[in-house]
Amino acid sequence: MAHPAFFDTVPTIVLKDPLAQLLGSAEQGLIEYSYAETVKLTGHSCPTVAGAWIMTVKALQRLYGDEPPLRGGISVSFSKSSTEGVTGVIASVVGYITGATADTGFKGLRGRFDRRDLMHFEQAIDGDIRYERVDTGEHVTVSFNAGVIPPPAGMMPMLFLAMADDATPEQRLAFAEAWQGRVSEIFKNMDHPELVSYS
Repeated sequence: MAHPAFFDTVPTIVLKDPLAQLLGSAEQGLIEYSYAETVKLTGHSCPTVAGAWIMTVKALQRLYGDEPPLRGGISVSFSKSSTEGVTGVIASVVGYITGATADTGFKGLRGRFDRRDLMHFEQAIDGDIRYERVDTGEHVTVSFNAGVIPPPAGMMPMLFLAMADDATPEQRLAFAEAWQGRVSEIFKNMDHPELVSYS
């Protein structure tokens, strides 16, 4: 199925997953993740999903540099509860990329590759999400400010029109294009100094 063209312009990220390597799921354990695949996970593309992707990619770049991040070796902490606001959606994206779960992940093999207890909520951190390398303890805390790229004028009225039972195909398409246009602009400005902050 077709998706917005800008999905394919978003830089991918390659992680190394020792479990995937052991089980023969990926050559040398290297797995490439894309924004388009993340949208399949969440079922939609929006500023929240884009922000989760951008925060995770940038945090892992800071923690690992040019080295592939170690999937399953990253602990993630959120300042909010899993049910507050859009935290659950963000956590699903973060968990998809990092392999971290609270208690539903893979239980491991002979004490290795356990993906549980790597995701924590309602933590006293100075930001939205803290990513920590399990092997070194090095960590970075990030926050995302979608307001840097405001929605186009008339977005909410367009939404209400598109959701109406008698909405025309043109009205629905106009809203969808405006919505994804904002997401596209977020990715075009993903290096904006105020989009992601670090602490």
